[in-house]
Amino acid sequence: MGNNTSINELDPVYNGKGLRIGIVMSRFNKDICEGLLSACDTELIRLGVAREDVLLVDVPGALEHPLALQKMAQSGQYDALVALGAVVRGETYHFEIVANESSRGILDVQLETGVPIANAILTVETEEQAHARMAEKGRDAARVAIEMANLMKRL
Repeated sequence: MGNNTSINELDPVYNGKGLRIGIVMSRFNKDICEGLLSACDTELIRLGVAREDVLLVDVPGALEHPLALQKMAQSGQYDALVALGAVVRGETYHFEIVANESSRGILDVQLETGVPIANAILTVETEEQAHARMAEKGRDAARVAIEMANLMKRL
């Protein structure tokens, strides 16, 4: 088994042409979310997703993401979904609950529906940390959504 030539492998595909992407974004910590969205949108377009194939939906906060994502996934209209948001510890005493439950809900939706979801809900100690990470995380979310949508079509 030391020779990898006998193993078939599916390499990541970052071609967004023809893919339909849904984005759910929180209004809470809006400036951070707008930064995530800007980076995500730029990367989706750069990778070939048509602007008319992207729908943005706003929700109040991180705990509302799973339900909106579930409805979108169940519609059969999207190849992949993206969750954009920010949970900042300094702003809420129930940080762990919000961070853990939104992540769990998003994971549940993926497993129940088979629609991949790129989770770019930042969980950070401070707004400064979020601002430092938002561009990279937004780009990553676009890449994950496209890679996973293509993978699901190939499996």
